Amino acid sequence: MKKLVVIVLAAFLVITFAGASFAAPKDNIGCGLGYMAFKGKDGLLSQTAAATTNGTSSNQTFGITSGTLECNKPANFTANEKLNKFVADNMDNLAVDIARGQGEYLNTLAVLLEVPEGERAPFYAKLQTHFSDIYTAETVTHVDVIKNIEIVVTSS
Repeated sequence: MKKLVVIVLAAFLVITFAGASFAAPKDNIGCGLGYMAFKGKDGLLSQTAAATTNGTSSNQTFGITSGTLECNKPANFTANEKLNKFVADNMDNLAVDIARGQGEYLNTLAVLLEVPEGERAPFYAKLQTHFSDIYTAETVTHVDVIKNIEIVVTSS
């Protein structure tokens, strides 16, 4: 009798979740060790095991912040702690360098933003041209400056 109940329950679960496993996107488990271990396996059990592995080992946060474990680093500048601290600590000096289109603080900003050396001159010129769009008021915060730089850099 127990065998029959187990077989019926197993059949019920397979039928119930079979459609869900086909309807779910293949990459719905996120990045991390679980994703890497079960990559290419599309079944519900594989996806559940991958999600459980990611959740119990707490590796996704590391992967996202470091850009490893098949995770992508955030493209948003405001997620960069070093950048936030640098701009907050050097608002006035950075403003002077951006207005001049050159300088040590502007170079450090380019390094923190990972602008390749060959692309720095156009980067400096673009920031200089858009100085008033970056430093919009005397009371502008470092968060606003970073967001404004991001807008200027990503615009064509």
